[in-house]
Amino acid sequence: MTITSELAKHLRDVHFGGNWTWSNLKDNLADVTWQQATTKVQDFNTIAVLTFHVNYFVDVALKVLEGKPLDANDKFSFDHPPIHSEEDWQKMVDKALADAEKFAGLIEQLPESKLWEIFIHKKYGTYYRNIQGIIEHTHYHLGQIAIIKKIILQKETAGTNQ
Repeated sequence: MTITSELAKHLRDVHFGGNWTWSNLKDNLADVTWQQATTKVQDFNTIAVLTFHVNYFVDVALKVLEGKPLDANDKFSFDHPPIHSEEDWQKMVDKALADAEKFAGLIEQLPESKLWEIFIHKKYGTYYRNIQGIIEHTHYHLGQIAIIKKIILQKETAGTNQ
């Protein structure tokens, strides 16, 4: 067992299941329709926005591990492509899950010493900090997705009982 294998496991767990919370992105998004994903609840971000936002940082770090330059800006992390159909929504979900699996696989291949190196620029900290931060960030927004989904389902159910 290595730190990199454990980090990869935690990343997979929050995306696909097996973590302590018994909640994961794949299961939470599995039965969400594109209409639900784009439904605005109060002043919260939509499920689609949060899904894109979570994946934005996975995708950025994945590209760095693939040897590509860091090309990201936080201000774009909520700007998802339009969703006008179930196909659009499913593409977003599929990309998020595929990127997570690919990222986990690359994390497993990292030599442990790489975890303590600077991630591109000193201001970003180490590889470890960024990988662990992405896992924490995913858990945080997963909780939001679960609550927003519950609110939407309750409103839908209340609407059918009237």
